Amino acid sequence: EVQLVESGGGLVQAGGSLTLSCAASGFAFDDYAIGWFRQAPGKEREGVSCISSPDGSTRYTDSVKGRFTISSDSAKNTVYLQMNNLKLEDAAVYYCAAETPAVLACLVDLEPGRGYDYWGQGTQVTVSS
Repeated sequence: EVQLVESGGGLVQAGGSLTLSCAASGFAFDDYAIGWFRQAPGKEREGVSCISSPDGSTRYTDSVKGRFTISSDSAKNTVYLQMNNLKLEDAAVYYCAAETPAVLACLVDLEPGRGYDYWGQGTQVTVSS
């Protein structure tokens, strides 16, 4: 059974940093695409970043470029999202999602409905002024 467990959310002041973790289990961590998504109250879920293991390619939505970094650790079956210089508008519930093997997800965009078969429960990120 594929499971994704997010952690690392919390309360941070604007300008601060957090690192989110997505611990994956139930599949071989050598062919996957994992994405980070977020959803703020009253807003649609949006793609933040993704990574595709076959070639290590990554994508970022424009609003986080230069501030967020996605990475993976195959020894720990974990994907990270390092978030620096957090802004008030980054506050949301952050979810990770996976497609394994990687076929459609993260191939051309950060569309949450494209290819992601498995979703975590989410972790809350709150940014205070």
